[in-house]
Formats: sequence, structure tokens, C-alpha cells
Amino acid sequence: MSSSKQTHDHATIQAWAEKHGGVPAIVEDTKDSKGGGILRIHFPKHSESKSDLKETDWDTFFETFDKHKLDFLYQDKKSDGAESTFHKFIERE
Repeated sequence: MSSSKQTHDHATIQAWAEKHGGVPAIVEDTKDSKGGGILRIHFPKHSESKSDLKETDWDTFFETFDKHKLDFLYQDKKSDGAESTFHKFIERE
């Protein structure tokens, strides 16, 4: 059985992403002049070279994350016990 966790703690999010080979990114077409846009955790080793994601730094990423009052929903393990990279950003309650 897999279970999801939810947080808005920056250190937890960054540690989870780095553990799974992820980097902070913004969807290129949604980027504004201040660096904000739709957030993603990008896994370069698991994606095509042609991506609409633009890597960014953690400070810019978390500035946008906090501005939009988001939470990070994520999973450590799949139901079969394998590591999971499932995650999504949701509105903070």
C-alpha cells in the first residue's frame, strides 16, 4: 500500500527532490518577468532532452511556491515498495 504525504516545508521538499534526482523547474511558457510560473520538479534522467521545463534555483522556486500558497503532495514508495517520484502541487488548506 502506498501513501502520500503533504508539506510546505522547504527543506523537506528540497531533500525529497534531490534524493530522487529532481531539480526545481518552471514550465517555460508560463514564466513571467519575475521568474514565477507553473512549478515542477524535473527529473532530467527520466525525461526527453526536449522539454518545456526550465530549471531554476531553489530560492526562485520557493518564492513562487510561497506566493501562491502551495503545498507539496508526494509519495516515497509505490504500492510495490519501489521508490516513487509521484508528486504534485496543491492549494494549501
